[in-house]
Amino acid sequence: MTEIPYLTLTVFLGFVCDQMIGDPPNWPHPVVMIGKIIAFLEGKLNHGPGNSRRKKGVLLTVLVVSGSYLVTWVIIYGAKAIHPLLGFVISAYFIFTTLAGKSLPDAGQSVLSPLEQGKMEEARVKLSWFVSRDTSNLSEKDIVRGTLETLAENFVDGILSPLFYAALGGAPLAMAFKAVSTLDSMVGYRNEQYEDFGWFSARTDDWANYIPARLSVFFLLLSGWFQRLPVRRAFKIWRRDASGHPSPNGGNPESIVAGLLGVQLGGINIYHGRPHHRAEMGDVLHDSNFKDIILCQKLIRSATWLSLLPALGLAYWLR
Repeated sequence: MTEIPYLTLTVFLGFVCDQMIGDPPNWPHPVVMIGKIIAFLEGKLNHGPGNSRRKKGVLLTVLVVSGSYLVTWVIIYGAKAIHPLLGFVISAYFIFTTLAGKSLPDAGQSVLSPLEQGKMEEARVKLSWFVSRDTSNLSEKDIVRGTLETLAENFVDGILSPLFYAALGGAPLAMAFKAVSTLDSMVGYRNEQYEDFGWFSARTDDWANYIPARLSVFFLLLSGWFQRLPVRRAFKIWRRDASGHPSPNGGNPESIVAGLLGVQLGGINIYHGRPHHRAEMGDVLHDSNFKDIILCQKLIRSATWLSLLPALGLAYWLR
């Protein structure tokens, strides 16, 4: 394997496997193991006064992220020692497990299907699997909004970021990123339990997604251009609204999607019975409906494929 661009091939194979297979529920998944380790360490570390918990939160992030990188590297190194082809396959498999190029649009489909059939309660339940807000009384418009926000934001941390880090540093760096993302999803909350303990995990996730979130603007606009959507309007809305998002990264893909589809994202969400306002992005050019989910799925799919060639180019350059 030394005479061919090893990194480029592993990224390509991992990407293609993700597009073909997705996320089979019964397959061994490294990210599931990372989640179990985080849960175990949180039980051991998340106690004591606030300052102590902040320091332990830093320790948690360092242990989990560096451990994920090192374990992945050791496994691939050992596999290569047995046979170069085995190392290649395992490296590609690790990259495959970090990507959500098929499972993200599939998640949107799980909400879309009952919406198309008028099964509002089922659509609310399916959306609740992907968002932390209360979905029990959402209208169709708000179900669509929650789905669009999920698809747009997770395009970055579920597809673009792991692909970027896989191209930059192979499977070990992609897995380290997934450790960062998993930490944020498990302990990166601003509440009594995690405000101190999870602050460093949340900041690390912001830093890790910073560049990919801004690259997402280009790929989504290019995807919109191919589908003859109003790219100039979306760009103007991105410049106007993206900075209003509470996340330093989330406003980039969400504002572009809002502008391309002619809908408004953000607004009032209910968390634990209490309303919270998120800055609006985009202009209401039509009432949101399930057709917007279909169009957003197309945007995400084409933007995912458009991001592959630059990723392969980066991997080839760094080979």
